[in-house]
Amino acid sequence: MTAMHGVLFDLDGTLADTAPDLAWALNETLRLNGREALPFEIIRPAVSHGGVALIRLGFGIEPEDPGFEPLRQTFLRLYQENICRQTRLFPGMPEVLEALERRAIPWGIVTNKPSWLTDPLLAAMELDGRAASIVSSDTTAERKPHPLPMLTACRQLGSEPGETLYLGDAERDIEAAHNAGMPALVALFGYIGAEDRPEAWGAEGMIAAPGDLLTWLNR
Repeated sequence: MTAMHGVLFDLDGTLADTAPDLAWALNETLRLNGREALPFEIIRPAVSHGGVALIRLGFGIEPEDPGFEPLRQTFLRLYQENICRQTRLFPGMPEVLEALERRAIPWGIVTNKPSWLTDPLLAAMELDGRAASIVSSDTTAERKPHPLPMLTACRQLGSEPGETLYLGDAERDIEAAHNAGMPALVALFGYIGAEDRPEAWGAEGMIAAPGDLLTWLNR
């Protein structure tokens, strides 16, 4: 197996547990519109799919509905204003990042979150100065599963795609990595829904906890 010279992470549901704050913003949007809050367990699996999926879940309407975009904007405003109330790295992830840094393996983030949300979140978590690459949905002309964001991140890390591992919790993450010629692992601890079949995504492996990434790298 080729040694990995760089590691890239998806953000929501892989590097950081952002679901509590996103769920709060959705439920606050529901409350402001006279709706009942949704249980966290229902919201969590939808988080990786972004604001459109969350508004669709909460209000049962599609983006072409004239009321959809005002609701999405309210949700995004509430989330931006409360972006790091409860968000934390997943348990074990701080130790993973520290281990990578000790080994001089650069790490970074490729996310479909826009930079106006990614950047303040990473700053609040004090990760912006540690990540060797941060690629958001608006950093390049394309977004995952297109390979361009992945290849851009590899250049920033200074590692070849075939020697850069990507960890994500959605099928598009695995597809994006493979489109760029990168090996990929599924983060089973992330926001995977009951209907998802990660074993069919074609990843090089699946890990149940962040620390398993180090075990995989050591093989």
